[in-house]
Amino acid sequence: MIPISPARNMIVRPMTLEDVPRVREIDVLSFSLPWSERSYRFEVAENPHASCWVAEWVHPDGRTEVVGMMVNWVILDELHIATLAVHPDYRRMGIARRLLAKGLQAGLERGARLAFLEVRRSNLAAQSLYRAFGFELSGVRPRYYKDNFEDALLMTLDPLTPETITVGERESGSFTEQGGEGSIGCAKCAQ
Repeated sequence: MIPISPARNMIVRPMTLEDVPRVREIDVLSFSLPWSERSYRFEVAENPHASCWVAEWVHPDGRTEVVGMMVNWVILDELHIATLAVHPDYRRMGIARRLLAKGLQAGLERGARLAFLEVRRSNLAAQSLYRAFGFELSGVRPRYYKDNFEDALLMTLDPLTPETITVGERESGSFTEQGGEGSIGCAKCAQ
């Protein structure tokens, strides 16, 4: 039997409109304030600032399954990580790390020189992942999340460079993708 490895069993690719129902399902399983399908459709098809990604697991029989997702916005020289989540059955496998690295690299290629996000104060696992990539605490948004009025921590990566992405991939190797709302996804907009 071949051991399962995210490096061999997963690809990160651009999100398509066909992915949206599964992406929405992952969002609902991961967050108390999920986005609507309409919101994801807008990001994929209409928002020129958006960069949308999915992690697709390749099963031994060749069947594929979307298991993670990420939406970023590049505005001028800033990359904003809007959302990032992994399906509960596929957490703790390095998928969020791969998505984050791909999103940061894509932002860099589009001219971003810094990155930022909001993360729930209670989501320590996500904060650990972001710190591994060089994000630092840069502020607090009090009572940001409307479901329970939890504070959001603003984290910033400045500068965003190829080296920070490489270091983040390497440093987060032992990171476990769980905690917070049960998902690494944490940079949800306060809806």
